[in-house]
Amino acid sequence: MDCWQASSWRVCSAWVFLLVLDLTFDVSDSTSQSEVNKHLEMGRDLLSRGQFQDALSHYHAAVEGDPSNYLTYFKRGTVYLALGKSKFALQDLDKVLQLKPDFTSARLQRGNVHLKQAQLNEAKEDFKKVLETEPNNEEAHRGLSKVEPTRDDISLAKAFVRGRDYRAAVELITKIIEVCPWSSMLRELRADCHVALGDTMSAISDIRSTTKLLSDNTAGFFKLATLYYQRGEPTESLKEVRECLRLDPEHKDCFPHYKVVKKVDKLINDAQEAINSKDYQDCIESANKVLKVETSVQMIIFLAKEKLCHCYLHNDQLPLSLQSCREALEINKDPRILCDRAEAYINSEMFDDAIHDYQDALELDENYNRAKEGKQRAQKLQKQAERRDYYKILGVSRTASKKDIIKAYRKAAQKWHPDNFQGDEKKIAEKKFIDIAAAKEVLTDPEKREKYDNGEDPLDPEAQGNQGFNPFHHHFHNSPFQFKFHFN
Repeated sequence: MDCWQASSWRVCSAWVFLLVLDLTFDVSDSTSQSEVNKHLEMGRDLLSRGQFQDALSHYHAAVEGDPSNYLTYFKRGTVYLALGKSKFALQDLDKVLQLKPDFTSARLQRGNVHLKQAQLNEAKEDFKKVLETEPNNEEAHRGLSKVEPTRDDISLAKAFVRGRDYRAAVELITKIIEVCPWSSMLRELRADCHVALGDTMSAISDIRSTTKLLSDNTAGFFKLATLYYQRGEPTESLKEVRECLRLDPEHKDCFPHYKVVKKVDKLINDAQEAINSKDYQDCIESANKVLKVETSVQMIIFLAKEKLCHCYLHNDQLPLSLQSCREALEINKDPRILCDRAEAYINSEMFDDAIHDYQDALELDENYNRAKEGKQRAQKLQKQAERRDYYKILGVSRTASKKDIIKAYRKAAQKWHPDNFQGDEKKIAEKKFIDIAAAKEVLTDPEKREKYDNGEDPLDPEAQGNQGFNPFHHHFHNSPFQFKFHFN
């Protein structure tokens, strides 16, 4: 067998070690021992081909067939190490040393495992005992030389954490993990630092390692579920919390979290399915239900607001769309939401705001085609809208009398007065009201109306000798309304 074809260096090392071990130690020719040898041979063969679990089953059989033979435990322990199952490897190595306390190879192996797990006292004891019988054992000397420096580094790393110097702590813990790669404690500590630094994906990576190092790590699965949920990934959170409940169906933290995240995940998926089928009212209902279930986790609230931004837009509820878009963007800047809000602005004939949002989206993603195309469209619409249709604004014909124009103006002004609105609706009303006031100003003044009917907007600020229309200082003659603007 070409050892370099093994799937990892640990498997390769285990295979070579077991081969040497079989050549070094003689075995009995009894019938039962022959069966044990057969299992050992098959296990070694399967291991060399990367069939780890099958190999392990034969080593289990070998141990059962000869439970008093320290070598069978040692071989199985070596396979456990090859598979990264250090907990079970330690149990076998402990058994080996119970049966044969002077088996130096097992003690040295156990010392290395303890060191990799950052169990420094145990590692130091094993290395010292090896050196008592083999004073020149280089591997034991190397292992022992790492114990105290590692202990000092761990103490310093914890001091960094207490002092909230998380970057220094992460850098030092990363160095320590090179010596102690199987330490769940160190990975949990580094994960906490990553969380404090806002790097949740690195924290997730470390915590996931702990769930592999500790087979019954329900706390690790709960942390994973919590971090994914805080990131706004309820589907991933649900997967992790189910792993926790598989180990402990009534876990005091995982079970309550499961009930919440299951409901949120379903509602978010329902909202997305509604979008896919263009059932925007159903989308709105599902997203609003999310907000009733979850009131504190910002990224989950963001998911709901994102859906509301989009679905209110396509349901032609523009003020509610603008409000939801704004609230979503306050949590997380996203090009898609900026584009949705830009469309809501376009539909409200607020082209400057639409262009601004498309530009913001392009600053986040310069290759975002929706924003590129949207910005071009908004700029074209803005040019088309530069010449306001005052007759259309008041809803009167071009032959309307001054009396009809004033009547239409009063009705429209009363309807769209900004003081009647709040929030994003107020912004829309302010624009409409300014246009209404401008239309009344032009169409009730014979000279200005004549200019307008001849193709010139007398309120155009770029027109020669014209200062433009300023609604803030405009006096509305014969108007029963008193208008006070409160623009933000």
